[in-house]
Amino acid sequence: MNLNPVTQTSASRNWAVRSKTFISVLETSGPINHESDDKPHEECGIVGAYVPGESVARTAFFGLFALQHRGQESAGIATSEGDRIHLKAQMGLVSQVFREETLVGLPGHLGIGHTRYSTMGGSKAYNAQPLIANGQRGQIAVGHNGNVINAGALRVELAEEFGSNFERSSDTEVIAELFAKAPGSDWFEVSAYAMRRLKGAYSLVIMTKDKLIAVRDPLGIRPLCLGTLNGGWVVASETAALDNLGADFVRELENGETIVIDKTGLKSKIWSGARSTHAMCVFEQIYFARPDSILNGELAYETRQRLGAEVYREHPVDADIVIGIPDSSTPHAVGLAAAAKIPYAEAIIRNRYVGRTFIQPDQLSRAQGVQTKFNPMRGVIEGKRLLVVDDSIVRSTTITRVIKMLRRAGAKEVHVRVASPPIKSTCHFGVDMATLGELIAANKTVDEIREYIDADSLAYLSVEGLLKAVRAPANSYCTGCFTGNYPIPVQLEMNKLGFEPAPTG
Repeated sequence: MNLNPVTQTSASRNWAVRSKTFISVLETSGPINHESDDKPHEECGIVGAYVPGESVARTAFFGLFALQHRGQESAGIATSEGDRIHLKAQMGLVSQVFREETLVGLPGHLGIGHTRYSTMGGSKAYNAQPLIANGQRGQIAVGHNGNVINAGALRVELAEEFGSNFERSSDTEVIAELFAKAPGSDWFEVSAYAMRRLKGAYSLVIMTKDKLIAVRDPLGIRPLCLGTLNGGWVVASETAALDNLGADFVRELENGETIVIDKTGLKSKIWSGARSTHAMCVFEQIYFARPDSILNGELAYETRQRLGAEVYREHPVDADIVIGIPDSSTPHAVGLAAAAKIPYAEAIIRNRYVGRTFIQPDQLSRAQGVQTKFNPMRGVIEGKRLLVVDDSIVRSTTITRVIKMLRRAGAKEVHVRVASPPIKSTCHFGVDMATLGELIAANKTVDEIREYIDADSLAYLSVEGLLKAVRAPANSYCTGCFTGNYPIPVQLEMNKLGFEPAPTG
């Protein structure tokens, strides 16, 4: 790897100062432990940049920094100055993996970045992305957000057809091999060939030594957007990443769209087999995307306010104050409070500096985790009828412990409203949600859940209310986790560790 720093413009020198400051402040953080969390986890964030005259390693760093919420297991950046690909990818948060000297060692005006939460393939260093693959068009690097449901069959087919040798356990390696080996006279033909064979969810950033390629699957399940920056181009999972870079948002990519960017400019083509209306994962609107991101043309924060308002219209109840479980449920609670004309209060304080560690929790530390993360304010809560808003309930561990905390703080009544429907089925398109046996709504009625979590009342938003709040006609979002109806046929449950080698002995 060439460790000589590239020539920097004044803008890139400013990026260097910013990156050094951010990295030094945040380098003590560690990966989030999801086992003690009762939320669905999607998650991967991708970014790509082609900015002539700039050192895009810093562009990728700050883009990934804004997308850290989408994945906290590993991070990686690949760059090129036009002759070969340089790569750094390892386990840890973005701020742990990259230091100033690391970014200097990733030269070039072209690059892609990835931050990962494993949805297929274990949380292993060899699955950290971007991944490298080789083919007749040379070396490529690939970053992927989503889940390919026919990856197992494709591994067998690609081994037979192209002699592909798989060394990792993620579906991204299958995608990388397919794009590297696929026939085609240009990248649009290669992408069309890949789309005909891939089934599932995939937003991709791909780079060669001199080209940036961005692909959104024909169903449009995972988000991907395009922006301009300093005379160049940036693609990212969310517009919040563009904002963090100071880039100008241009548009969201269409279903089945492939974009190719090189020294001649930007070219785009939509695959003929793409779905006419997207089937974006509706949980992007409910929870996954940052509230300051634009999805399907609307600010996610405002959509979440409508979700909260709609669940109250469907299930009104008398209360003294409305509270949200911070921070993800705050927009929903604000919207509900406005619709209900009940005061909104910050009655639960969230400790935003809880340490993130590799330690696997035992039952005692899991129980302690909610108390460490949240602290109720007795002076606000005592003697009050509370209307507690949550964006979703998966296993019910968090809401159960929050209600217990609120009652200890003197709540007179605790009413719960969930700004999404009951989660009754697993996800197959890149969300690590839980198994069917762990999904409380798949195994209990609403009244049984209310009794289990010890709420005075419990109500969920209907699927119809959800689609109304996101301003979408039927079938324009994937709602499979609520309805069991998916945009393409899927098997009942998938094993994300299916490609891991069997234990020896």
